Amino acid sequence: MGLEHLKDISAIIDDLDAMGRLIRVKTEVDLNLDLAGIAAEFERGPRAVLFENVKGQKAPVLIGSYWSRELLGALMRAPERDLPALVSKHIKKWQIDPVDPVVLEDGTVREVTEKKVDVTKLPIPIHATKDGGAYFDAAMVITKDPDTGVRNASIQRFQVIDKDTLAVNIDSGRHLELYLEKARKKGKHLPFTLNVGIGPGFHFASSAPAEAAPPEKDELGIASEFHGEAVELVASDLSESEMVAHAMYGLECELLSDQVHMEGPFAEVTGCYAGHAARGMVKVKRIHRRKNPVMHTILPGTEVHNSVGLLGEANVLNLLQLQVPGVKDVFFTHGGCGFYGAVVQIAQSRAGWAKQAILAAFVAFPPLKTVTVVDDREYLRSDGCRMGDDHAARLRQGGHDFPRYIRPRAEPQLSGLSRQQGRLRCYTALPAPPGVRTGSNKENVARRARYRDAGHYSAEGLMARNANGDT
Repeated sequence: MGLEHLKDISAIIDDLDAMGRLIRVKTEVDLNLDLAGIAAEFERGPRAVLFENVKGQKAPVLIGSYWSRELLGALMRAPERDLPALVSKHIKKWQIDPVDPVVLEDGTVREVTEKKVDVTKLPIPIHATKDGGAYFDAAMVITKDPDTGVRNASIQRFQVIDKDTLAVNIDSGRHLELYLEKARKKGKHLPFTLNVGIGPGFHFASSAPAEAAPPEKDELGIASEFHGEAVELVASDLSESEMVAHAMYGLECELLSDQVHMEGPFAEVTGCYAGHAARGMVKVKRIHRRKNPVMHTILPGTEVHNSVGLLGEANVLNLLQLQVPGVKDVFFTHGGCGFYGAVVQIAQSRAGWAKQAILAAFVAFPPLKTVTVVDDREYLRSDGCRMGDDHAARLRQGGHDFPRYIRPRAEPQLSGLSRQQGRLRCYTALPAPPGVRTGSNKENVARRARYRDAGHYSAEGLMARNANGDT
């Protein structure tokens, strides 16, 4: 079997089952916390979970297809360790020679069109105790640039508000934000389709960092590289934004340009809750589905690490290998939530390359807060942290001292190794607390100690500064 199964969740379920990588839960589970709570017991394991008996629902729910790279590698017919390089290869090929999607006359997503729109009847889980409600967290948006018509794909979280209303958190820097602003200037809403139950090729395409996928290119072509053939779409009824032909559900929607709605809280990849705030408001106009659909959802945490984080790794690896000699591999650490901390492997034969790798990594993936450079002979080569109001990457000589909220849990042994090697130097930095700009090293150490004792480096402090754009 090749990779054609990646475009269809039903084929993925059959493939997982055949490999012994699927757990079937046949006892009844509730969408309200019960399903996610049971799923969490299997998180990071080698098998996904299919809940076949969901209370009040006919459709089963699949979860866990991204929570193990071993599992993901098996699905993609690639060794676990080779996944970042494989993703990087597919993105490079798409950048050079893209394969455009094809639009079919019909697809399985259109087998049934609901007579009435009622999103609350769909099997959408509540994932965490303080979540504001049920969430689509693995559904892909397809929309088009209001000016150029270029197609764009992204994954955002959507909270169910009522029968035909969703609230959406648009990740900062995504092209969806740019398109909404263009629609607003024209005095129009932004039409899009929300595609639920799609394969990993689509997930990778829609999660590609903006630095790898510029707004003038159709990033669905990345999915074509994973599938080994052109992505198949079908037309929607109400707009020019298509649906994935083999999706389980296809929702035709409008993102309102003149209204917002309160959204959140929502448990995020960091293990903290995103706050309750006014965010995008969506009206659902039509619901299409298969005759026998499967809802797909993810657990925030490891599954984000192995989807979005894997794309980040690939983009950092791609850029670093172009700019810095000797770069071998990149890994986003679990201690950095698979999103905020990177380890770069480099065969350094000339002084300064490690620092260049740190700076280039911050450019390649803006969410990064810490970068550690290692090689295959010693462990810690150098270390840097994005810091200050200007988001510059600053380095200083000294010891390895992470603030508590970004301290790597998996690599504590790295702490002083480079200082024990006479030919190596270690560069570290801490985020500068407000007002800490100048002064001697001794003075700054004292200031940092006072801020640490005052809780500035707590998770709550980080979230507050994230909200203000200060991290």
